[in-house]
Amino acid sequence: MRFYAERPGRAARQLLADLIALGWLAGVGWMAEQSRELMLQLRTPATGLTTAGTDIADAFAAAARTAVKVPFVGNQLAAALDTGRAAGQSLAGVGEQQLTTISMLATGTAGLVLLTGVMPALLLWLPLRIRYARLAGSAVASRERDLDLLALRALTGTSVRRLRAVTEDPASGWRRGDPDVVRKLAAVELRRLGLRAP
Repeated sequence: MRFYAERPGRAARQLLADLIALGWLAGVGWMAEQSRELMLQLRTPATGLTTAGTDIADAFAAAARTAVKVPFVGNQLAAALDTGRAAGQSLAGVGEQQLTTISMLATGTAGLVLLTGVMPALLLWLPLRIRYARLAGSAVASRERDLDLLALRALTGTSVRRLRAVTEDPASGWRRGDPDVVRKLAAVELRRLGLRAP
């Protein structure tokens, strides 16, 4: 496989396209991280709720410990205060649940942004680059061993106008095995891929 053309102009365009694609992917990664951070800012109220619930539970628990010491009604008073402790714990639990939900949503949002942004590169740029690398690799190997095959590819994949620029009757020249026509046709195919002529 050959990832870049041999001709400087085509190689420069390929390199530029690759840099743009890599920049795009880096930008998408940055956007995904920023969207995650933005979503995580929603944790502030939930953290406050958790802290408030914990503080309330602690305050009622301390009051219940003190109330137990009151003669005659201490146990009943502590039991009543224990209800407030349970309410505080419940409030803290709601806050914790919100924190977990927000964290999951933040990760999901970042994943969605990442997936949406990466898809164009995976579906458009990457297949084109891999296809070029395979074609160029095969063409370079054929340039050394089998110009006839490159000439045939030129005949099947090049416009008639470009073929006629090589010779008036390129198909007949190829069928006859005319080495000059075969070499010129192979050069057309190689030039199409940004590679040097044989």
